[in-house]
Amino acid sequence: MKPFMGADFLLTTKIARQLYHEAAAEEPVFDYHCHLDPGEIAADRRFDNLTELWLGGDHYKWRAMRSNGVPEELITGKADPYDKFLAWAGTVPRLIGNPLYHWTHLELRRYFGITEPLNLDSAKTIWKAANAALAANPELSVYGIFKMFNVYALGTTDDPADSLEWHRRIKAEGKTAAAVLPSFRPDRAIHLEKGDFAAYIAALGEAAGKPIASLGDLLEVLRNRIGHFHRMGCRAADHALEYVPRGPGGKAGADTGDAYCLGGAWEREAGETFEAALAGNFGAGMDAAARARALDSYKGFLLRFLGANYADRGWVMELHLQSLRDVNSRMLADLGANAGYDVSFDHRQAEGLAEFLDFLESRDKLPKTILFTLNPRDYYSLGTIMGAFQRGAAEASGLPGKMQLGSAWWFCDHRDGMEEQMRILGNLGCLAGFTGMLTDSRSFLSYPRHEYFRRILCGLLGRWAEEGEIPHDEALLTGMVRDISFRNAKAFFEGSPAS
Repeated sequence: MKPFMGADFLLTTKIARQLYHEAAAEEPVFDYHCHLDPGEIAADRRFDNLTELWLGGDHYKWRAMRSNGVPEELITGKADPYDKFLAWAGTVPRLIGNPLYHWTHLELRRYFGITEPLNLDSAKTIWKAANAALAANPELSVYGIFKMFNVYALGTTDDPADSLEWHRRIKAEGKTAAAVLPSFRPDRAIHLEKGDFAAYIAALGEAAGKPIASLGDLLEVLRNRIGHFHRMGCRAADHALEYVPRGPGGKAGADTGDAYCLGGAWEREAGETFEAALAGNFGAGMDAAARARALDSYKGFLLRFLGANYADRGWVMELHLQSLRDVNSRMLADLGANAGYDVSFDHRQAEGLAEFLDFLESRDKLPKTILFTLNPRDYYSLGTIMGAFQRGAAEASGLPGKMQLGSAWWFCDHRDGMEEQMRILGNLGCLAGFTGMLTDSRSFLSYPRHEYFRRILCGLLGRWAEEGEIPHDEALLTGMVRDISFRNAKAFFEGSPAS
């Protein structure tokens, strides 16, 4: 019997073990999409206890605890930190089959050297040992964690209204070798039906030093904020979308103005929708279908305008699709967003996405793009659509793969999900050009997820080689593993940036 999560965990063949230990394990981490707090990074935060570091803000764990019947007071409430930790310790043994079981024990091992399984019997000892390490070990500050896990770069997620002061401070102080890069996330400008839209637009205008009274003002401000983010090192924009809206103008966009979608009937229609939302009366007198069409028209227009501007800067455009947010309205009212009440969606993606990419490609404004989906049924649609828009990949990014199928994301980032995504990418495209793993996390304890991914990658390639499906070519497979683990992402995000 093999030891629990030993050195060769998930590595079932000799070839897999060789690939992981001799190639993947030593590669740096390029965590190109995460939700870490730039303020906590700038402060090089140290955490007072394991609960604060481990459970604060981690809605993956919150969902699991709710599934185990833990009262909300012990999850997001004001209960004592040790009681919250005990609630998590009591949940973990019941999570066999869930990636959280593996992640939890990888985190205990890699951060604290604790190899004992977490349960109620071991909880007290583990609590004391981990907290003692947090208090005594300088490597468990934020910058120490970056160094410990050889983090080359990470991309935070930042609103266009953000001053990026924390990023400026991080860069100026130079206390970490890891590059901490902002990512442009304009969701609140796009989703005008959510939250207090008028208040947000006012705040965005204040940040830009320009009042926003019309769609033209908004577009000018967004373009200027893109320039500001670029000067601060940003090379990526990210969008959280249920789906990519179709436009009113047909396949490549008839009567849609110039390459930025400006000057046509579509801009006038989007402007009317924007002004109605700004006045607080969007949807007045509309039935549900008309309201949905107006929303899609506005969002589709803005996405095309933004995509063209990203291409001008040489940025990567990330589309995170198929997440239906905050489905439990009662808990949204109690706890707010990002509390574990988002779910996988099932909207048809192909037509809207293909039309969007075609609009940009036909105007030579298609940026490097990564397509993520929270619904694995989309992989064949996304994978084949990507293949239709790979023209100019080498010129755009310096490597094959201008269009990327993003790693198995969120609810899909377990062993089955990661293997499925890589198999389908291999079937439909170029697995060797894959940009690999990201944490998408709010937790500084998440870096072992890159190890988890790399072990799964090496296990998959090792099985193929063991079965004679691919050659046992050490140079070929070692290079492929190193590329997917780190080098492809580095080239994709850093290649030929615009000035």
